[in-house]
Amino acid sequence: MKLSLHTATTAYRFLSSKVTCWSQASAKSKVKLTTPKKPRVKLTDQQNQILEAISNGNSVFITGSAGTGKTYLLQDIITKLRKIHGKSRVFVTASTGVAACSLNGQTLHSFAGIGLGDASAVDLLSRVTLDKRAYRRWNKVRALVIDEISMISGEVFDNLEFIARSIRSDEVGCEDKSWGGIQLVVSGDFFQLPPVINKKGQNKEFAFEAECWNASFDMQIELKTIFRQSDAQLIKLLQGIRKGKYDSEDLQLLDQCCSEVEPDASAVQLYPRIEDVSRVNADRLDRLDEVLYHYQALDSGKDPWKKQLKNGIAPELLKLCVGARVLLTKNIDVIGGLVNGATGTILDFAVVQDTHKLYDHEISDICINGNLLPVVKFDSGQELMIGLEKWYVMDGDEAVAMRKQIPLMLAWALSIHKCQGMTLNNLHTDLYRVFGFGMVYVALSRVKSLDGLHLVNFNPSKIKAHPKVLQFYQRLSGEKDELKEDAVSDEI
Repeated sequence: MKLSLHTATTAYRFLSSKVTCWSQASAKSKVKLTTPKKPRVKLTDQQNQILEAISNGNSVFITGSAGTGKTYLLQDIITKLRKIHGKSRVFVTASTGVAACSLNGQTLHSFAGIGLGDASAVDLLSRVTLDKRAYRRWNKVRALVIDEISMISGEVFDNLEFIARSIRSDEVGCEDKSWGGIQLVVSGDFFQLPPVINKKGQNKEFAFEAECWNASFDMQIELKTIFRQSDAQLIKLLQGIRKGKYDSEDLQLLDQCCSEVEPDASAVQLYPRIEDVSRVNADRLDRLDEVLYHYQALDSGKDPWKKQLKNGIAPELLKLCVGARVLLTKNIDVIGGLVNGATGTILDFAVVQDTHKLYDHEISDICINGNLLPVVKFDSGQELMIGLEKWYVMDGDEAVAMRKQIPLMLAWALSIHKCQGMTLNNLHTDLYRVFGFGMVYVALSRVKSLDGLHLVNFNPSKIKAHPKVLQFYQRLSGEKDELKEDAVSDEI
């Protein structure tokens, strides 16, 4: 089944101010469904500088620590690119299914048609050439967005550039240009989760080690303004941990966050391994001993894109009950704080009084128990019935796969990999069990304030940054300083 662009752009959002509901489970008052507010977040000078550069056709690498608004900025950039090049010529990708689905895009490997990407550049080019759809995409694309670049190796990055240049060599004016003249917008933080390397002895572990890296961009810029945290102490702590550094003051702060007491029910427990996440959530759900409501996602589209939905943030089967701790998996009201990662507790399940019979049918298809939807009291105090949402895999301007599901997931426990990009008010984690570079930073940088940070088994040795990443950011910072000095000397 192919989804039309019209379907993708006119997807009916259930959150409507004209709809009311009543609960079958209790005699609660009617719940009003509010219209999502359109975000009106003022861009920083740096962000405006990036948008101007992109408007001028420049290729840009955007980096910055967690909470600097990289994903939010990308959404503005995608809108601008589509106005410049046309929707069908802008392709949005990411290294992971979770990141791709959050941008209504596809994985980079899927776009490129390279499978696992574990072959030589020549072999991959041959594979892409034989794949008519992939070959057509490489010829059609004018702007390529890549999010979460930290999980792409330098070898894959070089191979993709070779494929782009080879296929587009017949394009007028693109013969010798990097990436065959494609405008590239790449985003990510190399201090966060690194690539998973399948081949032993691979020298180009990170994308910035690719031979084509510097030639790929007209601008490389690190965002500095942090939006997620406002506490100066926490910001200093996180900026140090990001680079694998800490002092006695930092250690004292972390020690103060340590406790052997059972975590508060409102705290999301972060684990490095998915097995622990599944175990904790299943155990907590079982302990409530309440009626379970099952929500089975409705998927449509074609493979291989349809398979990507399974790696997205929306679960295939969601089990909920009254009292369950949940978090939002989509932004509903940015200004009001109902964003990806907002946590709350299910108060009830309600049936919708609505004249849209088609929508009622969709609810009953997804909710195995009938057309009941969860009513959540968020930790911010807001109460809201949560309706269906849609996640798309877009191939240019074509929706090639779609998942309908309730935008919630159980929130007693969450994996560190899944929480990337989320903002959490209250988290609990065991730092002793983390492994690998950047994992401590990814976990701790989700929280908004020190009051919401709870640790056990804190071990400073787990705080580490990769030496290659440190060197890359030192060079990036040094190049900026040189540009400033040159500008000053020119003025003199």
